[in-house]
Amino acid sequence: MELRQLEHFVAVAEERHFTRAAERLAVSQSGLSASVRALEHELRTPLFSRTTRTVRLTEAGQALLVEAERTLAGARAARDAVDAVRGLLRGTLTLGVEQCVAGVSPARLLAAFRREHPQMEIRLRQEGTSSLLEGVAGGRLDLAFAATVSPPEWRGELLPLARERMVVLCEPGHRFGGGAPVEWAGLRGESFIDFHPDWGPRRAADEAFAVAGVRRTVALEVNDVHSLLELVHEGLGIAVVPHHFSRKPEARGLAVAEFAGAPRPGYESVVVLPPTRSLSPGAKALMGLVRQEALR
Repeated sequence: MELRQLEHFVAVAEERHFTRAAERLAVSQSGLSASVRALEHELRTPLFSRTTRTVRLTEAGQALLVEAERTLAGARAARDAVDAVRGLLRGTLTLGVEQCVAGVSPARLLAAFRREHPQMEIRLRQEGTSSLLEGVAGGRLDLAFAATVSPPEWRGELLPLARERMVVLCEPGHRFGGGAPVEWAGLRGESFIDFHPDWGPRRAADEAFAVAGVRRTVALEVNDVHSLLELVHEGLGIAVVPHHFSRKPEARGLAVAEFAGAPRPGYESVVVLPPTRSLSPGAKALMGLVRQEALR
C-alpha cells in the first residue's frame, strides 16, 4: 500500500466521482482507476460501490477513509517537520471555518499568513461545526475556527476567541419591532428563519430554546447570512442570531431586540485544535498570528 494510492482513494471518496478526482489530482482517469483497483485487490474487498452515475463508499471503504486521512495527515506532518528544521515552511495548511465566527477575521489572517509564508499552500473549507470537529479529529483539517462547541463534543483543546449575546432580528413592522426586551414565552407560535442544524448560530439558538422549554418552528433554513437577513427583511419570519449580525450592512433597517430574562443565549467562537497530535508547523505559524490579532 502506497501513500499515492491512499491519496487517490481519498480524492475519489471526497469527490464521489472518478473524473473530478482525476482532474483535482492532475492525473489520468485510467491511471486513477487502476490505482484504486490495485488498492482494492491488495485489501481483497471493494472500496466503492459504482454505478453509471454514482460512486459511493462501501462499509470497508468508510473504515479505510478514516485511517487513510490520518495516515496522509501524518505523512504531511512528517514532511513539514523536516522542512521546519531546515528553516523552511512549506507544505499545506488546511483550515476549516464556521460561517461568521467572531473575534478573528479569517480573510485578514490568511492574507497575513500568505505574506509571511508564500511557499505554503492554503486550503480553506467552510463547514458547520460538527463537520469541522470531525475534520480536525480525523486529520483532514489542521485546525478550525468553530462556534458553540460543548465540552462533551471535543476532547482536544479549545482556544476561546470571543463570546457575544444572541438577539432577535425582525422587520420593523413586527410586534417585536419596537425594540422592547422579548420574553421567552412570547416567542411561542412565531415562524423562525435559521441556519441548518450543523451551523453554530443554529446550535446556540436550539440549545437556548431547549433550556427555556420553548418549542419553535424553523420554517426557513438557509446556508448563508445574507439569505437569512434578506428573508427577515421580507417579513417571512424572525431570527435569533449573534449580535454582530445586526451590525452588517445587509441588516440595516431591521429591528433588534434583546432577551428579557434567563436563559440569555450566547454565541462563542473558538479555535479547535487537534486532540491527540501536535500542530503542524503551518498551524503553529497561523496560531502565532491568531494570538497577535487577539492582542490587537
